[in-house]
Amino acid sequence: MKKLTEQEINDRLENLEGWDYSENAIHTSFEFENFKEAFTLMTRIAFEAEAQQHHPDWSNVYNQLEIKLSTHDAGGVTEKDFKLANAIEGIVNAD
Repeated sequence: MKKLTEQEINDRLENLEGWDYSENAIHTSFEFENFKEAFTLMTRIAFEAEAQQHHPDWSNVYNQLEIKLSTHDAGGVTEKDFKLANAIEGIVNAD
C-alpha cells in the first residue's frame, strides 16, 4: 500500500472532523459518559479492525479513548488508515 503525501492526508482529513495529522499518523480522541461506554465502543472498533486486518494504536483511561492510525508496513499513513478511521466514525456516531 502506498504511503500518502502530507497534502493527500490533509485533503482527506477535511472529511474527518476531530482527526489530526502528526508524528506520521492520524489521531483522534473521544470522551464517553463512563468506562463501560468507552469499553463497549472499543470492543466494537476492535471487531472492525480485525475484519479489516488493520489495528489501531490506542489507549484508554476511564472514559477517554485516544486513537492513532498509521500503516507500519508503508512507513506512514495510507488509504487503509482512512478506511478504518471512517469505520470508527461510523461506529461512534451510530449510537
